[in-house]
Order: sequence, then structure tokens, then C-alpha cells
Amino acid sequence: MEHALAYLVVVMGVSGSGKTLVGKWLGNKTGHEFVDGDDLHPSQNIARMKNGEQLDDYARRPWLAAIAEQAESTLANGDSLIVACSALKQSYRDQLRLIAAPVYFIFLDGSEAIIKTRLEKREGHFMPSKLLRSQFEDLQRPSDEDGVAIVNIDQSVESVCLEALNGLKTMTAE
Repeated sequence: MEHALAYLVVVMGVSGSGKTLVGKWLGNKTGHEFVDGDDLHPSQNIARMKNGEQLDDYARRPWLAAIAEQAESTLANGDSLIVACSALKQSYRDQLRLIAAPVYFIFLDGSEAIIKTRLEKREGHFMPSKLLRSQFEDLQRPSDEDGVAIVNIDQSVESVCLEALNGLKTMTAE
């Protein structure tokens, strides 16, 4: 029996949009491995964010490379991977698209007000809510890019997850 082509799914959006929650749920539903991109940040990036410093393109480069390396490793085994990664700029998404497999994005889209409320309630994460404005300033919405499902997060968690799964099914069926 032939195996379906392995692929990378990037659950993207600003901090607090629900990337980890949706990514874990998708991993459980599809049986694909899930990796939280936050776990692949170099320690100096985490320290900078804890101190309220915005990361620039240069600081994000090794992080995106680590995500691509993790994806390549997983895909080399014939397995698909789901990763939570902000992927705020098209250049970041284009860097991830360079891996030797199909790459799909699930963009968790929501207003700054909704996400700010979520971030202020979140505990135990290194990303302070005061950096949210800079994330929205960096965000280049992937509206006109191929291989992107856009999910509005201003609905129940169950609806967001189901919409993300349906978007993934649609993209991978093409």
C-alpha cells in the first residue's frame, strides 16, 4: 500500500491566537507529530522576549532554521509534522516553504483586542502581552498565498479546531 505524501502544517498567528492548542488538537486528530515552535527558540531569543524585547528578522533566522530542520527530519521518516509557529512575515513562510515537502499554513486570525484579553489571562508563558502590538505590526496576512487556510478565532475553541481540520483536509486533498 502506498503512503500518502508527508507534509508540514504550520499553525500560525500572533502570540495568544491559539497556535499550540489548535496544533496539539490537530496532532491528536490526525495522528501527526506536533511540535511547539516556541520550544525551538534559542535561549537568547526567549530571554529577549521575557525582557519585553521584540525579535527582529536576524534573531528569528536560527529559530526558523531549527523548525525547518525538525520538519525535514520528521518528513525524512515519511511522517507529517504539525508545528506551531507565528510565521508573521511572508519571508518567514517562504523560508519554511523551502523544505522538500508540501507546506500548508493554518492562519489563526483574530482582532488585537480579543488576543490581548487572552494574553493577559495566560500564565506561564515567556511572551509578555506588551509585545502583542509589535506582532501585529510585523504580521503580513497570508490572504493571497497558496496553501493557506484562514480561521477566525472569534468563535468557540471547538469551532476553531474543526475549521482548522476542515481547512487542512481541503488543502491536502488538492
